[in-house]
Amino acid sequence: MGDPVDALTTIFTESYYWITVVMMFLIHAGFCTYEVGASRRKNVLHTLMKNTMLIPLVTVTFFFFGWYVYFAFPNVPFASGGFSDASFAEPWDEFMGAHMQDRILGVFWAAFLLFSWTTASIVSGAVIERIKTSAFLIFAVLIGSFTWILDAAWGWHPGGWMVQILGYHDAYASGVVHAIAGGSALAILCVLGPRIGKFGPNGEVNEIKPHNPWLVTVGLFLIFTGFWGFYAACNVPIIDIGGEAGTFFSATNIYLMPTTLSAIVFNFLMSFSGGLMAAYIVTRGDPFWTYSGGLGGIIAASAGNDLYHPLQALFIAAVGVVFMIYMHRWVERRFKIDDAVGAVAVHGYAGFFGVIVCGFVLWGYPAGSPMFGDYSAREASIALFETPEGLPQINPVGQILGAIIMFWVLGFLPCYVLARVLQYFKMLRVPREVELAGLDTHQLGDAYPYHAHQETAFEKIERTYAKE
Repeated sequence: MGDPVDALTTIFTESYYWITVVMMFLIHAGFCTYEVGASRRKNVLHTLMKNTMLIPLVTVTFFFFGWYVYFAFPNVPFASGGFSDASFAEPWDEFMGAHMQDRILGVFWAAFLLFSWTTASIVSGAVIERIKTSAFLIFAVLIGSFTWILDAAWGWHPGGWMVQILGYHDAYASGVVHAIAGGSALAILCVLGPRIGKFGPNGEVNEIKPHNPWLVTVGLFLIFTGFWGFYAACNVPIIDIGGEAGTFFSATNIYLMPTTLSAIVFNFLMSFSGGLMAAYIVTRGDPFWTYSGGLGGIIAASAGNDLYHPLQALFIAAVGVVFMIYMHRWVERRFKIDDAVGAVAVHGYAGFFGVIVCGFVLWGYPAGSPMFGDYSAREASIALFETPEGLPQINPVGQILGAIIMFWVLGFLPCYVLARVLQYFKMLRVPREVELAGLDTHQLGDAYPYHAHQETAFEKIERTYAKE
């Protein structure tokens, strides 16, 4: 780095991503805290450990093949040349380690790795108290190191075929992270089944309350805090996007289109507020769903929060939260789906909604930048819509197709097939007697050994159903 300006730009970018990684780590501290609070006392340690052990497992698998997928697959299956050259992302390449030639790759890899953790951890809360640890970790590898990063290659890469052909736009991952995680969780739940006693003999829904609502609250606020890092990591902090027009340094979104951190500040807070208020009103002040509504509001507006007006972000978040709550209630009653923490609703339904709404509200805006690098997706097919400048255009058709791909094709379908396979080999769910006794007491011991335990009202219901 002989030029001082280049050196400052590089070191600033390196430090920027390093900070976002540290902030995003709070998301996982929040997931652990939140899920432990939401589970019952007899399942606390099992809930904690399965969510913790996905971190090293996904890290290693993401290093070996997940990172490569993002750079090699953006145009598969539409590019005439097939895979893109991504030799620098192969685990044995000199750039995947300590070196002085490139200072950005490692921290950029880490930022994407934290997205991988997040996507897999979203599923963790939905399936607590009855899934085998080994089964969950298999799902974590599939989601965290393949399906989510494949959808990122298609819909989050500047040259991805979904961006360049469909005009898909998802700046802060309503679909790329959240919808795919929600679809994955729904697929697993369809096969896994509800917790014992969740549904009565006549189909009535029995509420299983968190054993510690304070931990749930603290966990969600840690997630809110970590989401600031999540949003920042979806940006490139400084890059010259002037091209032939001359030098023009700017922050950009993931598609290398200009944006600012001010856009994040306005729209993040307005969508967070819209979600909180809507959930509070709809649920009549239920704390669990009010806090979840804050997160759901951010997710519902995330696809277009780089371009929305703050009032649009507020309104979209509020409507998205109402949609997700009523969808959750309907699916729970109609299909007997036991989503322990509302993960399918908060991430899946809100994310799906957010991707589609973005196509209508931002119809006509550029979805992404001109082609960067050796990508040929545009050459393989005619884009659905283009701006007058020849850029891919955000449009309802592309966003609807994109939402279907994220939630159903890459989210639901692979996990449903895998869940069926694991169920066939009796590897998916713990035995009935283990679930009744508690996964901690069977494997890890009591998480609260020095406190007397009194049977709760729900445990009495559960014991009654177990006798039938």
